[in-house]
Amino acid sequence: AAPMLAARVSTVAPSIPTRGKIAVASSKKSVARAASSRVVAARAMAEGPGPFPELAVFDLDACFWDEEMYTLRDIVDPAKSVRGSLGEGVGEGVVSAMSGNVAISINPGALKALQEYHAGKYPGMRIAAASSADTPLAVRIGRSALDVLEIVPGVTARQVFALGWPTGFDGNMQIGRTPPLSSNKSQTHFPILKQETGVGFDRMLFFDDCNWGDHCAAVANGCQDEVTKLGPVVVRTPRGLQVAEWEKGLQLYTDRARKLQTAS
Repeated sequence: AAPMLAARVSTVAPSIPTRGKIAVASSKKSVARAASSRVVAARAMAEGPGPFPELAVFDLDACFWDEEMYTLRDIVDPAKSVRGSLGEGVGEGVVSAMSGNVAISINPGALKALQEYHAGKYPGMRIAAASSADTPLAVRIGRSALDVLEIVPGVTARQVFALGWPTGFDGNMQIGRTPPLSSNKSQTHFPILKQETGVGFDRMLFFDDCNWGDHCAAVANGCQDEVTKLGPVVVRTPRGLQVAEWEKGLQLYTDRARKLQTAS
């Protein structure tokens, strides 16, 4: 993620009784969805670490996809989407989302990761995003790209990120730096991901380009499990997430899980 360009100003909606009731109901639903996610995670943690991470977390800009959202100015226009091959034997779908004249495309390793996740290749694993997009506009552009880019024909990236979570749950998508988020993922994004999903830091795998600062080191050192004293397994992706880096991350996590099982 790039350096912060400007501080954000939060807005407060006017106090209207009807809206208040809707907000309370929505809040209760969010709490229930988060609680459901934490129950699932708690069951998995009680069984000990499996061969796959329980939460694979992706930075977005210059990692998951090739562009930096802070450099763009236009919300993605679905009508201008570019279609093409999603890979050998996968079929055709939206391979680029257009923000003005700029094409946003998913990097090869991220595409492979989500295609395999969609296919059910990694039992017990779910996925999340941790992006410190600089401005509210950058966040909106990024979210609009997730709603358009496809992983397999007819299935968007946003839909794949939602797999395995309760309907309507969005706690796995920590995007931006508006409070309670910040530019420091180790202090905000990851603690919130842990709280929302119930997955311990030592059960996570994190990918980040680290071109604007070493988020991987900050997260690995600053987000450690109280018992194991281990943080997420981290992989730097300075050229965007490539297939070899996705596979490296999985192998690093599997190796560590095996060592922990042997030690216990």
